Amino acid sequence: MTYQHTSQIETQTDPTALKAVLAWFDQFQAAPIPHHIWLQCQLALIEGFTNAVRHAHAGLPLATPVRIEVAVSDRTIDIRIWDRGPGFDLAAVLRHRITVSNPDSENGRGLKIMYLVADRLTYEPAAEQGNCLHLHKAFAL
Repeated sequence: MTYQHTSQIETQTDPTALKAVLAWFDQFQAAPIPHHIWLQCQLALIEGFTNAVRHAHAGLPLATPVRIEVAVSDRTIDIRIWDRGPGFDLAAVLRHRITVSNPDSENGRGLKIMYLVADRLTYEPAAEQGNCLHLHKAFAL
C-alpha cells in the first residue's frame, strides 16, 4: 500500500498569514518525511510564501489569494504555491543569483534556499490560476 496525502490552503496576501500556513504545514510532520527533510521543506515554504506576498503580489489588494498545495507520497514531497503576480524567469534569476552571490544581499536569498532544498524547482504560468512555483523533493525512508 502506498502513502498519499494532499492538502491545500488559501490565504490573503498578508505576511501575518504565514503563522496559519506554518500551523497547516505541521500536519506533514506525521507523514513518512524524515524530520530534517521536513524542516528543509518548511524553510522553503516560508521563503516561497514570503516571496509571493512581498514580490509577486506587491501592489495587489490584500484579498488577492495565495494558494498552497502540498502532496506527500512514500518517497516525495511536492509543494506548489500559486500567485497572481506578473511572473518572472526563474532560471535566469537563479543563474544570476548563483553566479553573482553577495552574502549581504537579501534579494534572491529565498530563491537560492528553495533551489538548494529542491530536487526540482520550477515557476511557470498556470492557466487561469496565475503562476505556480513547484518544489519537488525526493527522500529515502
